[in-house]
Amino acid sequence: MAVPSYDRTALVPSVVHMSVGHFHRAHQAMYFDDLARLGHRDWGLVGVGLRRREMQDALAAQDGLYTVVERGAEGDSARVVGVIRGYHFAPDAPEAVVERLAHEQTRVVTFTVTGAAYHVDFATGTFDADHPEVVADLADPSRPISALGFLVEGLDRRRRAGLPPFTILSCDNLPSNGAVTRTAVVGFARLRDEGLAEWIESEVAFPSSMVDRITPVTTDADREMVARTFGIDDRWPVMTEPFSQWIIEDEFCNGRPPLEDAGVQFVPDVRPYALIKTRLLNASHSALGYLGVLAGLERADEAMADTAFRSYVARTMGEEIAPLLPRVVGLDLHDYQRTVVERLANPTMGDQLPRLCRNGSAKMPCHVLPSIVERRARGLDHPLLTLAVAGWCRYLRGTDERGRPISIDDPLAERLRLLSGAGGADPLPLLRERSLFGPLSDDDGFAAELATALETLDRRGVRASLDACLAGRDRLAA
Repeated sequence: MAVPSYDRTALVPSVVHMSVGHFHRAHQAMYFDDLARLGHRDWGLVGVGLRRREMQDALAAQDGLYTVVERGAEGDSARVVGVIRGYHFAPDAPEAVVERLAHEQTRVVTFTVTGAAYHVDFATGTFDADHPEVVADLADPSRPISALGFLVEGLDRRRRAGLPPFTILSCDNLPSNGAVTRTAVVGFARLRDEGLAEWIESEVAFPSSMVDRITPVTTDADREMVARTFGIDDRWPVMTEPFSQWIIEDEFCNGRPPLEDAGVQFVPDVRPYALIKTRLLNASHSALGYLGVLAGLERADEAMADTAFRSYVARTMGEEIAPLLPRVVGLDLHDYQRTVVERLANPTMGDQLPRLCRNGSAKMPCHVLPSIVERRARGLDHPLLTLAVAGWCRYLRGTDERGRPISIDDPLAERLRLLSGAGGADPLPLLRERSLFGPLSDDDGFAAELATALETLDRRGVRASLDACLAGRDRLAA
C-alpha cells in the first residue's frame, strides 16, 4: 500500500479545485500528489464543493485522505492520496471560498463543473447573461453560488489588493475549454464591471486542457473490497483504470506547476489532442451508454462483451470518425482506437452505463454531432453515428426497450423528456432545438435519416438495429 511519504503540513495550498468528485480525485489530484511525492511542496490542493455535502463529510472525517484503486488486467493496486490539505463546501462557507481564491498563495484554479455550469451557448459561443445563477450572483457578488461567481469575485478582490491573478484551468470535456472558460468568466465580469473584465482579459491565463481517465461511481461493494483487500476503512474510495492522460496548453500567468515531472504533457496547442479524444472516446461513451441502457445493460464491459456492441463501437470510430481527424505527431490513431476498445471492455472496472449517459445535452453537441456535421459537409454517409443520436432520442423518453423506467441525469431533463415524447417516433420537436443540434436542426435530410433510425429502434430493438446498421454499412461500402 502506497501512502504519503511527504510532510503534508509542509504543502503550500496554491491550487484550488472546484467541484471535487470521483474524476478529480482519480486524475488531477493524483498528478499533484505525484509532485508532492517527488519533493515539490509548492502545489498543495484545496477542494471546493459546489452542490453536494457528502464529499465534505467524507474528506473531513479522514483529514483529506482517500484511497485510489487502479483496476487492470494484472490486478488491483491501491494508493492513499494526501495532497488535499483543505476543503470548503461553498453553500455553507462562501466567504471562506472567496478568501481562498483571493489569497496570494493561490496561483492556479482548476475545475470540473460540467458544460452546463459555463452558461455558454456552445453553438453560438455567446454567454447567457439571463441564467438564474448569473442573475443571483450579480445581485449579491460577495456571496456567490456559481463557479463563475466565485471565480470573478476572487479575481476582483485580487485586483483591488494589487495581487496578480490566478490561472484558470478547465478540466471539463469541452472543445477549446480554455476559450469557453474565457468567454464565461469575462462575460460574467463584464456584467459587473467593465474595468474588471478588461483586467481579466489582459492578465488572466485560460489554458485549454485535455483530460482522460475512466472513473466509475464508487459503490458499497467497492468500499467493502478496499476494506477487505487493503485493510482500509475509507468512506469514499475511488476506482479507476491504469490509463491516465493530461495534456495542457503551456500558458500560465502566475507560475506553472512542474506537472511534466508527473507525466503531464505541455503543448502549444491542445486542440488536436482534445479533438481526437472527444470524438473517439467520449463519442463512444455516449453511443455505448444510450444504446446499452436501452438494451437493459448496466456496465460498459457487459456491453462490449456482446459482439454487436463491440463491433459497432470499433467501426463507428474507425469508419465514420477517425477519417475526419488530424494526424498528430506521436499519436497513432489505430492504436488509440484499439486502446479505447480495450478500456471500455475492461471487466475489472465495471464502468456503469448510466454514468456515460449523464449530461447528454452538453455531451452530444460536443462529442457526437460535430462528426455528423462534418461528414454531411463532405458528402459522406454516417449511419452508425445517426444510430447513436437515435439512441439518445429514444433514451430521453425515460424507458428502456422493455418499458422499464430510466432515470435521466441531465440539467435539461424535463424539457428533453417533453420534446422527445412530443413527436413519438418523430424526432423533429427535439431536433429543432438549435442550441443542441446547431445546423442539423435545419437539415431535412438528416431529420429523415434520424427518423428512420429511431423507427428501427422502436420496431426492432437495439441489438437488431445494431446488426441491421452494420450490415447496411457493409452494403454501402461494397
